[in-house]
Amino acid sequence: MYCSVTASYSILFDLLNRFRQTHPGIEIKLHTGDPEHAIARIIAGEEDITIAAHPPTLPRSLAFKPIIVSPLLFIAPTEQRDPDVPLTAPLSREEWASVPMILSEGGIARSRIDTWFRKMDVNPRIYAQVAGNEAIVSMVSLGLGIGVVPKIVLDNSPLIDRVKILDVKPQLEPYDVGLFTLKKSLKNPLVNAFWSLVGE
Repeated sequence: MYCSVTASYSILFDLLNRFRQTHPGIEIKLHTGDPEHAIARIIAGEEDITIAAHPPTLPRSLAFKPIIVSPLLFIAPTEQRDPDVPLTAPLSREEWASVPMILSEGGIARSRIDTWFRKMDVNPRIYAQVAGNEAIVSMVSLGLGIGVVPKIVLDNSPLIDRVKILDVKPQLEPYDVGLFTLKKSLKNPLVNAFWSLVGE
């Protein structure tokens, strides 16, 4: 199995707990890392199951089972340490263009925020590009810029009290998070047994 660190304790904990009760003898190998790589690892045959956000298009060979919808949120620090980093949402294109942004290096969140800026006709000032949403929360909490993270990451962050959610319109399209596997892998009794936990 493969998932992000956040997913390992926010989603996987409950699933593994129930799975172990019904299948105590099954060994589980869990790999954690950047969710951007989750689907590629399934397609490459490196993992049987992964937890990730649904991409805009899904390869036909993959099966998806939704678990949770998580909004994508703009976050700012609770304390101002840099005059360029506002504690409230910018109101104009000019304000947005001057704000240091801390964004994902790639993946679904980056694609959605890039689209959002294009629609706003804003060329963002990118302070940092980060692998992993937890690192974005950390950098924002230090007052280095405004970031964008899924709510599920924020809800499980030890730094939640050091950042605040900005009321930004229009909102970003939320994450649809769930299980992925190859359709052919569902014929494997072990994979199917875990797959069937969702929705129970």
